[in-house]
Amino acid sequence: MKTKVLRNIFISVGVLFASVQLLTAGANDSASSFRNIPLAGHSPTYTAFDAPGAGTASGQGTQALCINPKGTIAGGYIDASSVFHGFVHGTDGTFITVTAPGAGTNPGEGTEVLSINPMGAATGLYADQGAAFHGFLLARDGTITTIDVPGAGTGFLQGTQAENINPSGVIAGFYIDSSNVNHGFLRAPDGTFTTFDAPGAGTGPGQGTFVSSVDCLNPAGTAAGEYLDASNVFHGLVRAPDGTITVFDAPGTGTGPGQGTQCAGINQAGTIEGFYFDSNSALHGFVRAANGAITSVDVPGAGTGPGQGTLCANINAPGDITGWYVDASSVAHGFSLAKQGTLTTFDVPGAGTGSGQGSFAYCNNPVDAMSGWYTDSGNVFHGFLRTP
Repeated sequence: MKTKVLRNIFISVGVLFASVQLLTAGANDSASSFRNIPLAGHSPTYTAFDAPGAGTASGQGTQALCINPKGTIAGGYIDASSVFHGFVHGTDGTFITVTAPGAGTNPGEGTEVLSINPMGAATGLYADQGAAFHGFLLARDGTITTIDVPGAGTGFLQGTQAENINPSGVIAGFYIDSSNVNHGFLRAPDGTFTTFDAPGAGTGPGQGTFVSSVDCLNPAGTAAGEYLDASNVFHGLVRAPDGTITVFDAPGTGTGPGQGTQCAGINQAGTIEGFYFDSNSALHGFVRAANGAITSVDVPGAGTGPGQGTLCANINAPGDITGWYVDASSVAHGFSLAKQGTLTTFDVPGAGTGSGQGSFAYCNNPVDAMSGWYTDSGNVFHGFLRTP
C-alpha cells in the first residue's frame, strides 16, 4: 500500500499501493542549512500499539499515518493475509477498523486511511478486486462515500487516490487515467471536482501531477505536491486556492530519473516541507517559506549513500517539523525540528537496528504529539504515539 510521500523509496510497504531546474521567482538562489543545529534532550513518552487483526509476519503490522489536533490517530494495518485495512485510534485507546465497500481482499488490496481533520472526518483510498484505486470520505458517523474523479481509469493500478482532508471538508489527491498518467484534483464538500496539471508535467505512463498526503492541503485550500516530468524527474509544486500553480526545485536537487524534489506537508502559514534526492540519490530535507525561500535540512548522523539521508515528513501549525533520517547502515531514526531550530533525534523502544528497520516519525499535531511506526527486528510494523 502507498504511504504518504516516498513515491520511489523503500518505505512503501505494499505490493499494490506503492506509487509509482531553476528556483521560481522569489526563492533563494542557494539554500540555508540546518546541518549544525543544536540537539535537544527530552524525556518524551512513547506508546506503541498494534491494530486488532494486524499480522505479525515480516512486511505486516500497523502504520500510524496521521494525527489530528485532538490526538486521534488514523492509518492502516496489514493482516496475516497481507490485506490492508484502515483504522481510527481514539485517545481512549479504542480502535475502529475501516473497510471501504468494494475493497479487494487479495494480498496488497484493501483500505487505508491517509488523512484526518480536526473534526474527525477522514479520507483515504482502497483497491478493489481488480486492483483499481478509489478514494473515500469517512464521515464522523462512520458513513463511507466512494470518490471517483471523472476521467480516472478503471484498470490495474489506475483510479482515484484521495490523500488529504482539511477542516472545511475539502479533499485533495490525484487520479490515474486510462493511459496511466497522473493528475491532481480537489473535491469540494458538495462533491464538485476541480482537476489540474502542473506546467511541465510529463504525459507518459507514471508521469504527471501528484498531491501528497496527510497534511498537504491547508485550511485555506492551498495544496502541495510534486510533478514528474517527461524525463522522470520530480519537481515540487504549490497550488493556490485561485488555481495558480508555482513549481520549484530545492537547490542541490538531482536531475536524473527518480531524483528531484517532493513535498510532504504545508501548514496554515503556507510553509512547505519535504525532501529531495541529490545527484547521488541521497536524501535531504527542505523547508520552503511562503515567500519561496528554501532551507535545507540535514540531520547529523544521516548517511550519504543512495536512499540514505534526511526526510522531512510533516509540519504542524506552529512550524515544527517531524520526519526521519537514514544512517550509513540504512537504519531509520526519528527526529523533530522545532521552528526555532532545536533538533531532537530519537529511536522508538523496540525498533530494529537492521537495514530498512528503525523509527519512522510521520505526522505531528499542533502540540507536537507525533504518530508514526517502527519496524522491529522481524520486519513487522508497529504504530506509535510520541508525546513531548
